[in-house]
Amino acid sequence: MSINNTDDNTSSGKGEDTLDLPTYDDVLEAARRLKGISHVTPVVTSRTLNTSLGISIFLKCEQLQRMGAFKFRGAYNALSRSTGGGVCTFSSGNHAQAIALSARLLNRSATIIMPNDAPKSKVSATKGYGGNIIFYDRYTQDREALARDYIAQQQQYHGIAFSFVPPYNHKDVIAGQGTAGKELMETVQTDHGIQALDYLFVCVGGGGLISGCSLAANALAPNCKVIGVEPEAGNDAQQSLEQGKIIKIDTPSTIADGAQTQAIGNLTFAIMKRRVDHIITVSDDELIHEMRYLGERLKMIIEPTGCLGLAGLRKMVSMDQIPSGANCGVILSGGNVDMDRYCDLVSSSS
Repeated sequence: MSINNTDDNTSSGKGEDTLDLPTYDDVLEAARRLKGISHVTPVVTSRTLNTSLGISIFLKCEQLQRMGAFKFRGAYNALSRSTGGGVCTFSSGNHAQAIALSARLLNRSATIIMPNDAPKSKVSATKGYGGNIIFYDRYTQDREALARDYIAQQQQYHGIAFSFVPPYNHKDVIAGQGTAGKELMETVQTDHGIQALDYLFVCVGGGGLISGCSLAANALAPNCKVIGVEPEAGNDAQQSLEQGKIIKIDTPSTIADGAQTQAIGNLTFAIMKRRVDHIITVSDDELIHEMRYLGERLKMIIEPTGCLGLAGLRKMVSMDQIPSGANCGVILSGGNVDMDRYCDLVSSSS
């Protein structure tokens, strides 16, 4: 069983014709599979925010999704289509919770390889959903090797077949995440009378969310520009698109723990090359500013990674790269953050 996130044959663009990439039809199938299981999260607007930036902003509130982040969509979609007695994955927190909850709903066991510096709230929630956690050092250990060894041992010594569902580089995960973009596009049309978004801002870690959302955007708003946002310290996706090959970096040091990936996957890279228009980076200070703004003005508690999209939008507006009056969608990807940590961060920006 291969569980690699990247593939030497595709890192330079070779062999992409042989990849089984998801399409918008897969997003539609995922939406049908998730109906009645995942929440259709609200799309929120703010007159104050719109006025201050001179545009119309539509915030997709995935912090109100089951387990507090968009990750539930892809995890449940993938796990409901997989076989085996158990499921194994690696994650810094949100995918861990999503897999643990999905496994519980589907009467499966779940084991998650988590970094030992993962936020306490995410560790606690993962355990609360019934997940078995194996900790590792993200700076010195190989999480893929740990997962591979665990799956082999379970098969060899216990006769238990485990499926592997990675955080982002998986067809069904990408399709599931794309339902967030689909819902945003549809809600903007039906509830706000906007025919189509001009821009869609999405955080980028491994690329699963932006890949899925770009499929939805291409189908429902073909002229919408899809903008990815990464932390400055972890711009591997930006480098990859610029150089035309997957670039692997050291684990970045950033408060955006959900974007501390070293490389995007071969599936997400292939989709992003075709569907993502631009990637911008923002600093941790800019993320903290958005955490505080969203908390004070919109009464939303959003984790640092979840603020990437709005921070990127604000930055592009300040650089005069977004025309006045543009209709802009932003995915607020999640709200799973330790409250002590949250308070420390937003207090530091006062």
